[in-house]
Amino acid sequence: MRKLFFLVFLFGFASAQVEVPFWHAMDGPAGRQIEAFAKAFNAEQNEFQVVPRYVGDYREAETRLIAALRTGTQPVLFQAEIAFFPRLVAEGRAVPLDGRLGLDEKTVADFYPAVWAYGVMNGRRYGLPFNTSTPVLFYNASAFRARGVAAPKNWAEFEAAAKRLSDRRRKGYIAVLESWTFEAMVTSRGGSLVTEDGRPNFDSKEAVEALSMLHRMARARTLIPRRLAEAQFALLDFVRTKGMMVFASIANWPAAENYSFAFDLGVAPVPREPGGKVPMGGAQLVVLKGASERQVAGAVAFWKFLMRPENIARWVEASYYVPVRRSALPYLEDFYAENPYRKAAFEQLAYAVPRPRVPEFVVWRVYLEEALEKSVKGGVDPKVALEEAQRKALEAR
Repeated sequence: MRKLFFLVFLFGFASAQVEVPFWHAMDGPAGRQIEAFAKAFNAEQNEFQVVPRYVGDYREAETRLIAALRTGTQPVLFQAEIAFFPRLVAEGRAVPLDGRLGLDEKTVADFYPAVWAYGVMNGRRYGLPFNTSTPVLFYNASAFRARGVAAPKNWAEFEAAAKRLSDRRRKGYIAVLESWTFEAMVTSRGGSLVTEDGRPNFDSKEAVEALSMLHRMARARTLIPRRLAEAQFALLDFVRTKGMMVFASIANWPAAENYSFAFDLGVAPVPREPGGKVPMGGAQLVVLKGASERQVAGAVAFWKFLMRPENIARWVEASYYVPVRRSALPYLEDFYAENPYRKAAFEQLAYAVPRPRVPEFVVWRVYLEEALEKSVKGGVDPKVALEEAQRKALEAR
């Protein structure tokens, strides 16, 4: 009897489900979809138990993870915003996943190249694509029609549109002074915030041109400046028709739909100059050091579940992020046909570029955002503000 009990105990222990804690930064419909994915994955197999946990927005999640890494309480799987992802790799926190994915060439080729390539650093794969976006221009289409304004295709048209849409009660543009939006203004002019050899490039011609435009618009009273911490107020400014245009991730659309719009919503690509690009946004899924071999296997299995074309389609419909595999598109025909504006971010993938893949950029962007605020809100000369940010970033290397 004791021998039988011992064998039953061993069998039960060996077959026990492996828990895979998953920290993410998605709330609202996207967060609910992650919960649904975990529930479905857990139900279809009995080897792994994915436990998702919302830990705040990207920057809040980063802060919590850094604290958890100090105490050894980090999760197995983490949704790392793509500017933060290189830091995890550089600090040796991410598990290399080469040889663990078991994907054939046809499946790899099904991923959009820019999306698939981002997870590779120093010749090894550390990141798994999940949520990918590009910034887009949300605009008040009713006000545009009333003023005879078309969606701007370049920055001169953008500045002119903001002026034409502004009056004593409202402003043409709501400027959220954060690095990703500003990066789009730089890359769309053909520039970059980081040089090819990994140095800060905040005082480049394109960066000075972008901030000079914002500085002029602030002086002309055609924009409302908002800090990143005031992003919710920026959304309310737009909903309440205090501002007519705002840049944001396409993934902000579902949250905006919680409000009642008294106008027709328009969505357009980022204005660009010839040869200009747009920066990708979103996150990579990273398996963190400290995970057991079975936990790593569970994290990879869950990611492969997420990457099924039908699940990618469900994710896009819930979150409005862009599909990362071509084979998901047939599942999304009705979704995009229902409102063609939804394709604005997806169509920009053709000229999207990765965000800076430099670990120090998460520190440098603080200095950049300080420069934006000093110039747009404080009136400091754009070149002077950016040169100060450049100096601080170089000193922080």
